[in-house]
Amino acid sequence: MSHATFTDRVDSKDFQKMPEEYRDLVVRLLTIQADCEIGGPHVYGPQWFLDAPTADDMFRLTHILAEEVDHFRAMHGLLQSIGVDRTDLLRRPNSERFLEAFRTTDVPTWADVAAFCCLIDRVGRFQVEEMVGSTFQPLEQVLPQIMREEVGHVGFGTSRLARLAADPEMKPLAQAAIDRWYPKALDMFGRSGSRRAERYIAWGLKRRLNEEARRDYVNEVGPVIQSMGLTVPSESANRLFL
Repeated sequence: MSHATFTDRVDSKDFQKMPEEYRDLVVRLLTIQADCEIGGPHVYGPQWFLDAPTADDMFRLTHILAEEVDHFRAMHGLLQSIGVDRTDLLRRPNSERFLEAFRTTDVPTWADVAAFCCLIDRVGRFQVEEMVGSTFQPLEQVLPQIMREEVGHVGFGTSRLARLAADPEMKPLAQAAIDRWYPKALDMFGRSGSRRAERYIAWGLKRRLNEEARRDYVNEVGPVIQSMGLTVPSESANRLFL
């Protein structure tokens, strides 16, 4: 595992004094995170927040959507604090999102919503974990709440997916949803051997290489899927070289 060579703490007021590479990496990190936070609601929100199976599901999903919007507000607020405005991300077409998982517009079943929260929001939790202890100090103001809420989103998706998998009639839909979203989840970690990932670590902005974080994710989520009686898709579906 690589280790940070820069360990100072940088506040917003000192940001412009930093080398160009550091500034570029921070802006990219915050921009992609903001895009992911608002991207999720655009994937399943319009179709499902009023079509969830029960009032309880509808209530919980509405809260998840609101929390994701709030996560965007937090990340975008950090961008604004360093002079960057990406309000355009709020209504960016799905096809223009940074990560493929958020370019999707086809969410055919409730099982897809559950799989999204179980798998994609779990990657979101991993992404937030990468930033804990970052040299960009303002992240500390927003990460604890985001982390708590992402854990809740993952718990919601996991419980709903397990419920579907336990129903013999619904189990094929649950498996199909896993098959659709698992490869997208793996791709969210980025390309193995990425030089940019190494620079993130060197500047103390992330802790793991892409392939390390992806491997930790596979090791965590595989048993979760299997515990539902579902099959973990082949990792060969991952485009970015496990």
